[in-house]
Amino acid sequence: MSDEAADLRIGDVARLAGTTPRTIRYYEEIGLLPPPRGRQPGAHRTYAASDVERLTELLRLKSLLGLSLEELRGMVEAEDARAALRREWQDGVDDPVRRRQILAESDAHLSRQLELVRRRRDEIAELEAELQARRRRARQLARELDHEPARD
Repeated sequence: MSDEAADLRIGDVARLAGTTPRTIRYYEEIGLLPPPRGRQPGAHRTYAASDVERLTELLRLKSLLGLSLEELRGMVEAEDARAALRREWQDGVDDPVRRRQILAESDAHLSRQLELVRRRRDEIAELEAELQARRRRARQLARELDHEPARD
C-alpha cells in the first residue's frame, strides 16, 4: 500500500487498524490523528497508508501501556517532535551547534517517553507482586485446609 494512493475510506482504515470509524473520528477531533487527507465526491474522507500505520501504532501504545488519552497525546507529541528533528537532520545541518541541539532535543523527547514506559512497567511489576502474594496466601490456606480433620 503506497502513500500516494490516499483513497482509503474511513471504514477501510478502521478495518485495517482493528477499530471503529467512531474511534478514528474521535482521535481526529482530539488531535491524535491529523484530519483526513481529502474528500471524495460525496464528502467521504480519504486516508493514506501512513494514516493506517499511525492509527495502528496509537492503538498498540494505548493497549500495550494502558495509556490515558492525555498520556497517549504526550507520546504522540514527542514522536512527532522527534520526526521533525529527524527530517531536519536528514536535510543536512552543517552547523555543529544546531546538530548538538537536535540531538539534545531528541534525547529529551525520548527521556519523556521512556519515563512513561518505565512508570507503567513499575506499576505492572507492583501489581504482579500483589497478585503473587495473594496467590501464595490462597495456596497456604489450601494447604492448611488439607491438614485439618474432616468435620461431620
